Amino acid sequence: PYVYFADPLFIISSEKDHTQANIQANLIRNRLRKVPRFRNMFSNLIHYPRYSLCWSKADPVPRFICQEWKGHKEKPREALWHLAITDTSFQMAKDVYTDPEITGKNRYKYFGRPFLPRHQQLPLSVIFAATQTEPYTFLPTPAKYPPIPSKYTVGTQTDYRDAEVQTDPYSPEYVVCQDSIPELLTLATLTWGEGLPAGQAEVEMIERAREKRAWEATLPCLSDTSQFEKRRRMMNAMERKEWAFREQEIEKLQEIRLEVLKELLRKRVKNQNEVNMKHLNAQWSKLQEAKEAKLARIQQKHVSAIRKLVGKGKNIEGKLERRSIIKDYSDYASQVYGPLSRLGRFPDNNSEDFIVKNHYLNTYEGLVELESCLPDFVTQPRIRPPKPKVTTTKAGFLKRAARMDHELAEVHKAILDKKNKVIEPKKLLRFLQRRSLPEPRLPTPTLEMSSNEEEDIEMAVIYLQKLLRGRVIQNTMFEGKEKRLELIQELRTSHALQEDDRLLKKAEKQVTLALQRQRNLHEHKVSLVENHLAGLEGRVLADMFDFLSKELVRLQEERRIHAFAMLAERQRRMREAEESGRRQVEQRRLREEDQIFKEASGAAGCLEAVVKVHQSTVTSYLEDIILNTEENTAEEQARAEIEKMAVEINDIAYEMESRRTQLQSEEIVAELVYSFLIPEVQKDFVKEKVRNAQRKHILAAHQIIHRHTEAMLRKNFVEQQKDEVSDTDKLLEEETQNEKSN
Repeated sequence: PYVYFADPLFIISSEKDHTQANIQANLIRNRLRKVPRFRNMFSNLIHYPRYSLCWSKADPVPRFICQEWKGHKEKPREALWHLAITDTSFQMAKDVYTDPEITGKNRYKYFGRPFLPRHQQLPLSVIFAATQTEPYTFLPTPAKYPPIPSKYTVGTQTDYRDAEVQTDPYSPEYVVCQDSIPELLTLATLTWGEGLPAGQAEVEMIERAREKRAWEATLPCLSDTSQFEKRRRMMNAMERKEWAFREQEIEKLQEIRLEVLKELLRKRVKNQNEVNMKHLNAQWSKLQEAKEAKLARIQQKHVSAIRKLVGKGKNIEGKLERRSIIKDYSDYASQVYGPLSRLGRFPDNNSEDFIVKNHYLNTYEGLVELESCLPDFVTQPRIRPPKPKVTTTKAGFLKRAARMDHELAEVHKAILDKKNKVIEPKKLLRFLQRRSLPEPRLPTPTLEMSSNEEEDIEMAVIYLQKLLRGRVIQNTMFEGKEKRLELIQELRTSHALQEDDRLLKKAEKQVTLALQRQRNLHEHKVSLVENHLAGLEGRVLADMFDFLSKELVRLQEERRIHAFAMLAERQRRMREAEESGRRQVEQRRLREEDQIFKEASGAAGCLEAVVKVHQSTVTSYLEDIILNTEENTAEEQARAEIEKMAVEINDIAYEMESRRTQLQSEEIVAELVYSFLIPEVQKDFVKEKVRNAQRKHILAAHQIIHRHTEAMLRKNFVEQQKDEVSDTDKLLEEETQNEKSN
């Protein structure tokens, strides 16, 4: 896209075309970045998009490359060329072109190798061929012109992958030798994708075909009339065996269909339970939100009512009070110092008007001029050393101020010790102890006023005390400022730096600016690398999702075709079963007619046997032909129907693929990611929910089992004790009887 200014051989007709090319280069999709929205990452709704498009600030073109139109440089030259045409006396300088040296040192600039992204090194298990030394041949004598080779080896690169150009395996032509039927030709009906590569069903079919060929080899010859009965018995046994095998296949198919139906029923019940649970959860969450909103409203009303009650409690009697100006100005939380905005007062409005803007205070030159007007004793203070404090009197006693300082230091030390004291943990009481109750505090004394005039006098005195205390604090601050006036002057004079210091500051400023430029250049390079890496990652992910979507479509089509094939096979087998039933009825009727004919024609026994043999032979031959013809016809018809349906499905799929937009492709990718991630999360959530629901039942079952086992053990123990007692009683009785008999 940037060839219009990067390629020196690319010519643009005008500045307008240059501007248009610049706009097209800046509006390509490479500068647009998709920023995902994490709250709506799996959303398919239009008003809740999954991502937003942002313009990338990183410019892929470096700043040192000029992007202006090259025609401005050619205009003076074009004017000189027109002047040379009109004025013959004017001679224009000729252009001097340097030799490009195509066959010299610049030869590498005119050739390029193809980019091979999938180039890999040879594995370690490769064994290289041994190098063979060929006999040295002397070079021929050089001719006038060097020989021109007839062939060149040039590297190429295609735009297609191996998977896109892969076809079915090649099946070469073959020639069958005379008087030989290879076993491999019996598998000619199997093709790639339809029986190949062979699975378990194909292997079983091949084994049955081998057994049938071996059985056919053991059948007696048709020319031997004495083996007709044996041949008939063998054929009947084989037919019964085949029908039993087909019945087994039908039963297997029915079992598979039953399993599929059971799985569908289970899924339907599970989905219904999930829908019911979602409805219950939604209803529960709605009720919870309503409950929380109601509680919030009740809490708000409660706070408002409490605030009103507190306000009413301040003035229970309902008296009207006058405004006390002294109270308002003494209370810094009153409307005088902090008026409320809802009353129409905005103290911050026009606050810029009160800012002091003075040339002498805001600029360095003004401060210098102001200092030049001050007297010498201000700029050059005279410092007097402080005299040591005398803490004792002439009589040798401590002064009251020194004693007071000492007491204050002791009190301060005691307060610090108490503050930094570590609280020891309370020891456990071994015996009961009596707790001493604290003494009740004395009532706070109140001054009873006889009239409102005395109360006003008291308030005036208190206000006067506050004014005096504030004035004391102001005087203290002024004295501190006077004491530190020299330090203040020193700080003011520190702004006037020397020339060397200014140069150092300037050098530090230049170093700082250079470091900032280097950091900006490094950040620009890092952003370029990140942009390229992000582009590569996006292409890899797009290819992967494209492959996954195609594999999904292919798997769905394969399953659909397999289902159609199974249905066609089932229909063919049902038709074969019906045809075999009709054939059995026909055979039974033929046997009855043969028996009637045998009883009617007892004299022509030998002739009848010959006719019967021929008749049975013709019947079996016709039956085999009819069966084979029916099977081939059913198979061809089923294959034709399946191919027709597959062509229609493919046409529909290709048409949908051609009409699909970028947004639909992204929706398919989102559905794939959604189908990969969300079912697993839902499965874990359902498992945890079922586990929590079953836990109480398991605990109850364990308790019942333990209770029953303990009762059974107790009962068995009691019975064992009873049996032991009864055994001892029997032994005692036997001993007593023996003693009596003795």
